[in-house]
Parts: sequence; C-alpha cells; structure tokens
Amino acid sequence: MNDGAMIPDVAVTMPDGTVVALTTLARPLVVYFYPKDDTAGCTREAQDFSALESAFAEIGVGVLGVSKDGPAAHAKFSAKHGLTVSLATDVDGTVCEGFGVWVEKAMYGRKYMGIERATFLFDADGRLATSWRKVRVPGHAEAVLAAAKALIPR
Repeated sequence: MNDGAMIPDVAVTMPDGTVVALTTLARPLVVYFYPKDDTAGCTREAQDFSALESAFAEIGVGVLGVSKDGPAAHAKFSAKHGLTVSLATDVDGTVCEGFGVWVEKAMYGRKYMGIERATFLFDADGRLATSWRKVRVPGHAEAVLAAAKALIPR
C-alpha cells in the first residue's frame, strides 16, 4: 500500500462481535497492526496508543489496533492492561492481505507467516497519508500522533 492509496474496502470484527467496514469508520484514522495480544511488544504498543488516545481524540483522529486474535482475547487483553484503544479482529486474514502486512517472518531459523507490525494514517478523505512498516515500538505512538497533528488544518 503506497501513500495516496484509498483505505481498503475490508471489514474487521469489533470486540462486541459486530463486523465493520474500515471505509465506514470516521476519519482521519490510524490503523495499526500487531502480531499477538499480551506479548511484550504488542502490550507496550497498545499501552502507548491508549495513553495518547485522548490526544488523538482531541484532534479528531480515531485509532484502531488490528490482529488476528479473537474478540474474547482482545477483551481479556484490554481488561488485563487497562487499554482504552479499540482493538479489532481480522478473522479471515483479508484485512492483513489488503494492507500487505501478512508476511513471511523468521525466528531462530524457522520461517513462518505472520503479521508485520505496521501503522497506517489515513486523512479525512480516506487516503493514506503516511505509513510505518517494521515498526519499533519505543516512541512510535508519539511519532504517529505528531504526523496526525500535521494533517489537521489549524
């Protein structure tokens, strides 16, 4: 997905079980992908976005985390860590495919398919303004907030 691309017409499952098309969500919108609930990096990232959620809301930018974990796992993860950021499920992998984040990974010499940690910032028209691939968590949520603020006319 390149800058300027429109938000893909794919749907996620929200924690309450409803299925929502990303194209129907309020914009500007941050969509971030993470590999697995309740792992160290994913927990830190969700906590960082949760800590800044009010700052994103203040400028009218929504934030949505997406993984393949189910709604029940998301609810448990959110409750355990006091997360306030919305988490959605990519039940069948179409969202990950649509964003190009379902990739081959390697760990300890073993190759497998998984979600690449990535973030996408869409403007008010639903166009991709900025993307971050192979995200490193420390300072990332702050960088996304700064980019989001730059989108908002003063």
